[in-house]
Amino acid sequence: MSQVKIQSEKSASNDRIRQIFSAAPLRITIIVIALVWTIPTVGLLITSFRNPDDIQTSGWWTVFQHPFELSQYTIRNYQQVILADGMGEAFLNSLLVTIPAVVIPITIAAFAAYAFAWLEFPGRSFFFVVVVGLMVVPLQMALIPLLSLYVDINELIGIKLNGEFLGVWLAHTGFGLPLAIFLLFGYMSTLPAEIMESAYVDGASPLTIFIRLVLPLSVPVIAS
Repeated sequence: MSQVKIQSEKSASNDRIRQIFSAAPLRITIIVIALVWTIPTVGLLITSFRNPDDIQTSGWWTVFQHPFELSQYTIRNYQQVILADGMGEAFLNSLLVTIPAVVIPITIAAFAAYAFAWLEFPGRSFFFVVVVGLMVVPLQMALIPLLSLYVDINELIGIKLNGEFLGVWLAHTGFGLPLAIFLLFGYMSTLPAEIMESAYVDGASPLTIFIRLVLPLSVPVIAS
């Protein structure tokens, strides 16, 4: 009996070894591709901290000859970029546009995707098809009508959107919502129905289920 057990363990060990060696070419290929993509980025990062004279006379990899010699590093390049005319303000404007333009559509899309995936209401399928269909509308087609709408809003109610952050945020939200809703819907609709049903039985409201169950389970797709 013990000999049979030893032989089965040896056979299992041999199978694992064969699996490791059979997968080795694929893993090596993936590692090589990752290095090919990563090394240039690392080189750019190191170069950004080097003196201009050193950049022109030697490659970025030479810093590894004396990696702890701090005299070969400098932040002067970043100081010049940030303190240059308009660059600091432009960088701040980029943050003020990018962060809300990402957070606002994802927040709205999460609620909408949950509604399309798990709530029953009249016209659910129709409205979802309309939302998905908006993805094929070219952004260039909607740009001029959108700017005209901003002008009309300013004339009617006095809210200026042209040339303002709010106008940019609204534009990004409108253009990004269809794709965001489609992606989040595809993930949320695959969540286990048993969890939702158990929450309903326990008396949880749709909003409670969304906040306490759906959102935590959807963190991977929201973060991506």
